[in-house]
Amino acid sequence: MPTPPPKPTEAELAILRVLWQLGPSTVREVHDHMADARSVAYTTTLKTLQVMTAKGLTDREDHRGQHLYRPRQAEADTLRRLVSDLLEQAFGGSTSKLVLQALATKPASPDELREIRKLLNQPPAPPKKRTRS
Repeated sequence: MPTPPPKPTEAELAILRVLWQLGPSTVREVHDHMADARSVAYTTTLKTLQVMTAKGLTDREDHRGQHLYRPRQAEADTLRRLVSDLLEQAFGGSTSKLVLQALATKPASPDELREIRKLLNQPPAPPKKRTRS
């Protein structure tokens, strides 16, 4: 089983969010999209994408003389891994503590509450089998 890529830093996660939203993008597209929220130099965005590619967080391909970057993992897979790590490290594996803390920190919108209720009304998924390494 291949080793998962390392956890992205805050800056890397911001870039991944852009790539998940826009799809394969050039450094300029990523940088311009992030310009409103973050004040960083173009060269910083470029260097961060190069580091992310070296770490296995993104892939780079040449397309008509431009480098396009794309995330290596789907958004859901990355977020699931980050939440799983947070769940274990900060909440001792307690899902209820995580959810209660999240809702106490920032109340859910009516649409989010509808989604949460829908999830709660679904039958629980069978436990995943663990494989030995």
